[in-house]
This record gives sequence, structure tokens and C-alpha cells, in this order.
Amino acid sequence: MDFGVVLQTNPPASRTVHLATLAEQFGFSHVWTFDSHLLWQEPYVIHSAILNATKRVKVGPFVTNPATRDWTVTASVFATLNEMYGNRTVCGIGRGDSSVRVTNGEPTTLKILRESIQVIRELANSRSVEYNGATLRFPWSVGSSLEMWVAAYGPLALKLTGEVADGFILQLADPDITEWMIATVRSAAANVGRNPDDITICVAAPAYVTDGSDAGLAHAREQSRWFGGMVGNHVADIVAKYGTGSAGSNRAVPRALTDYIAGRESYDYNEHGRAGNTHAAFVPDEIVDRFCVLGSPADHADKLQRLQALGVDQFAIYLQHDNKEETLRAYGETIIPFLRETVTAKS
Repeated sequence: MDFGVVLQTNPPASRTVHLATLAEQFGFSHVWTFDSHLLWQEPYVIHSAILNATKRVKVGPFVTNPATRDWTVTASVFATLNEMYGNRTVCGIGRGDSSVRVTNGEPTTLKILRESIQVIRELANSRSVEYNGATLRFPWSVGSSLEMWVAAYGPLALKLTGEVADGFILQLADPDITEWMIATVRSAAANVGRNPDDITICVAAPAYVTDGSDAGLAHAREQSRWFGGMVGNHVADIVAKYGTGSAGSNRAVPRALTDYIAGRESYDYNEHGRAGNTHAAFVPDEIVDRFCVLGSPADHADKLQRLQALGVDQFAIYLQHDNKEETLRAYGETIIPFLRETVTAKS
């Protein structure tokens, strides 16, 4: 299993770069950032600084969208970064949440998402593409390589992911829901003749390492409760479209995902992704425990092994809490080595 870290681009930008370099030192393979240009600093500028300060990690948005930037501009950013730093970028993309809703916009349609993936992928891979009635290509780009990873929850978005994505981003770490979603993505891939195993599976969630005490767990929950509120935005969209139901029907969504938002009343994007925010009180402890990875290092290893057995290739830590450096250290010194294949010098 690979490991990534998801950072907010809060000022100063040097702090984000510092955390990215720590992540590389502790064995993380990917550094991701939020992409919401009003709430935080512009991520692609900071991506360039991260790539310049590191040697191995891949860097990308978690996640961008088709609405807030021209697709050709997005592709140009990735192709340029790849030319500068040697194909160390990856593009996480979805329909859009905070970046579009803060400007009173709406998430894009899946049709637009599909089209944007095609345009960005082809241009950023040094190939030509049809766009707005013209055949376009970057004449200066040679040998650029970019994978497109799609963030999805609902049945139709999962279907699109299986059909076109290089990777699947699932923003929660509940094993039961993860199993259903991976199966849905892989089934969609097989139905269009793709090898389902070619799609990288990335689960992302807050991870908080504690001393194993009840008090430590209680604190970790309060630092991570915001995540259930953020996921609730997407779940609310799903419920509005599909209603609630069991996983047994053809297009239904697991009740394990939908039921908890019954008490959701509002959401303040000014506190988006922030520990201790005021709009996540409706999220029960059970959901925090299921959606996040909390507890002692042994608790983390146990849950991650369960996810790995389901086919998860990468676990990406949302590092939006008060224990950032210590979390990276605990993972780098204890949890990542435990989950890596043991290689001995002599057998």
C-alpha cells in the first residue's frame, strides 16, 4: 500500500511546503492539496514549490473540477510541471464542491466531467485532442505523463470512474462502504472492456494517532468530526437524486452512507475542512470512527490492513488537525513500515 497526505494551502505557503517535505522524508509517495481558490491559496503555484523542494513524491489537487478553470489551462499547468520536474504530477478531479459553491455555482454534470477528463488527459500526455471545434496540442510538450483520478460517491459517478479513470478517489475509510464502491467501479470497468485492476484505488480520510486511551480517542474524534460534515455535502446530493435505500437494489446507495445526514441542517463553507467547525455537530461518534482512521498505531494498522484486503492501493491522510507532524512521524516510523512487505538481508 502507498501512502499520501492531503494538505490545505493555508498561508504561509512555506508551511505547506515544509509538511510536504516531511511527508517525503517519512516515506509518503503522494502529496495532495485542496483546490479551492477563494478559501485557500492557489495550489498549483505551491505545487511547483513542493516539487522543487522534493525528489520523489507525486503532487496533485485533491480535487480540482471542470468549472473553475479552462480545461486547456489545467492541462498546460500539468504539462509544464512535468517538463520542469519529470512527470511527478497526478490530477484528482470531481464535479466540484467548495470551489464552485462558494461562488454560488453548482457542481458540473457528469457529461462535462467526462469531457474535461478527456481534454486534460490528452493534452497533458503530449497528445492532440478535439476541443471547441478545433484540434489542439501543446507544441512544446514532449513525453509528459498524467493520470486522471476521479473522486466519486454516487452510482453514476462511480460508473463514469470505472469507464474512464486511471484512479478512483474515495473520501472515507469505512470498509463496508469501500467494498461496495470498489465493486461498483470495477464492474463498470469490466462492462466496457477495461481491466478493473488497472484502476488505482485511493481511500482518503483523516488519520489521528493516539496513545490508545479513551481521552485520546475522544480528542481525535473532535479533531476529525469535520470530515463527516464535508462528506455530508456529497451525500446530500446523492440522497436528493436517489433517495435512501439498501445496497441490494440496482442503483441504490448503501444506507450506511446515507442515513447519518438526517440531522444535517446547514453547512458553512467558511469553516470547510476545519477542525472544530460549528456545522458538524450532527455527525455521530460512530460515523467519525467509521469514516476516519483513529486510535493507536495498532488500530491504524488493523483498519488499513482491512482496506488493503479490499483492494485499496493508497491511503491518503487528511492532515487537518492539531497533530500534523506527529501523525507523519508515527506513520513514517511505525505504521508504513508495518504495512510494507518485509525484505530481509539474509534468509
